Amino acid sequence: MTILVTGATGHVGANLVRALVERGSSVRALIHNDRRAIEGLDVEAVQGDVCQPESLDRAFKGADVVYHLAANLSLTTSRRMEAVNVYGTRNVVDACLRNGVGRMVHFSSIHAVAHKPTRDLVDESCRLVPSTRCSNYGESKAAAEREARRGLERGLSIVIVRPTAIVGPFDYQPSFFGEVLLSLARGTLPGLVAGGFDWVDVRDVVQAAIKAEEVARPGTDYLLSGHWSTLRDVAAIVHDLAHADIPRFDCPLWLAGLAAPFATAYDRIRNRRPLFTSFSINAIQTSDRVSHEKATRELGYQPRPLTSSIEDALRWFCEARQLSPQSLKTYDE
Repeated sequence: MTILVTGATGHVGANLVRALVERGSSVRALIHNDRRAIEGLDVEAVQGDVCQPESLDRAFKGADVVYHLAANLSLTTSRRMEAVNVYGTRNVVDACLRNGVGRMVHFSSIHAVAHKPTRDLVDESCRLVPSTRCSNYGESKAAAEREARRGLERGLSIVIVRPTAIVGPFDYQPSFFGEVLLSLARGTLPGLVAGGFDWVDVRDVVQAAIKAEEVARPGTDYLLSGHWSTLRDVAAIVHDLAHADIPRFDCPLWLAGLAAPFATAYDRIRNRRPLFTSFSINAIQTSDRVSHEKATRELGYQPRPLTSSIEDALRWFCEARQLSPQSLKTYDE
């Protein structure tokens, strides 16, 4: 069986490809630019771009299963984000149907689900956010889900997984949260925002997605949550693992919201990827009750402790030379 992975060189893709290879699958990776995440693996790499439909057939031909991970995660508005997330998903669905792909696993996001900063339970019954303009990441992922479901109506067997904030090893680029962890471990993050999020290990997400590919009914969707923690809780975990002080300053949410546009502009001037933007500030105000009961019941999903995920992420950053080994207490104690 041949399995194609789009977005194979991202954080989730790097872990998924390794898990599929370990399972004994024949894996084909759709590559756009960076190949570091799959170097040295027994994987067939095919150049292509989900925004260019004519580039896809070579990769999709003969594939039995497609895992669609390719996405643009921008914490600011971006035309590229809409092109990749929405129209790219449409192109992937079309390529699957043209080439007789039997199964597609679509990776969505918790941000595609409409939920407010309350204690209301978030589960699969929640509606998708409106996506008439696709002005932010959540709207674009909701629109992408709708594109995937149109493929389902056309006869493509599709299942959808929606992870929360992802953490874990093989974070080559690194991800936004990976950069936060690196800044905390290096002691370069000046302060924290008084909020939190649900964090999940990338390897648990990958295993649930593989199980969904194997057993889920067409059209099924799963929320893959982990553990809700504040940013200060995360900083305390990093402090216990690394030789780094916890930032003393907690910026109130109202003040962080006012300052976010200016912080974003400042980071752009310095040619740095913005981390604390209006979108990210809104994200950490979401519900602390995200249910994974359906995934647990149907897929045997059991997320590991957040401390283990953060430790493994930091250890991998050391092995990848993005963080000094002496930064971690476990290396010298």
